[in-house]
Amino acid sequence: MFNKILVVCVGNICRSPTGEHILKQLLPNKTVDSAGVAVEKSRLTGKAADAMATEVAAEHGISLESHQARQLTSDVCREYDLILVMESGHKEAVTNLAPEARSKTMLFGQWIGQQDIPDPYRQSREAFDHAYGLIEKAAQEWAKKL
Repeated sequence: MFNKILVVCVGNICRSPTGEHILKQLLPNKTVDSAGVAVEKSRLTGKAADAMATEVAAEHGISLESHQARQLTSDVCREYDLILVMESGHKEAVTNLAPEARSKTMLFGQWIGQQDIPDPYRQSREAFDHAYGLIEKAAQEWAKKL
């Protein structure tokens, strides 16, 4: 049913690429990609994943090396069966872009107490480790459901 999954955050350089690549590893028969709600506004289009996010992921056997940030658009939303957002507020951003995507948009942290996953961008190593732990736990729960 959910064969094409999109993971969404703000800049598509920390949380969503991490979630994308963990889900790809857990769900090898699914198509998993990522995008950000403010990639163009933040001038991040085509940028690599954040260096600290890349380092933390690599320590867990996940490579973000090939990642390039991309902007979420209504056309992108239409391509996917399930859209997983990192924070409750991102649901509104998705809905504003593509109102028809509302019903297929859920929290990445849905199965870990409907938890928002805080943005570690420009924060400490500990913030990245914390975000990674939440993303990994949430991804494992999603893998069980999908």
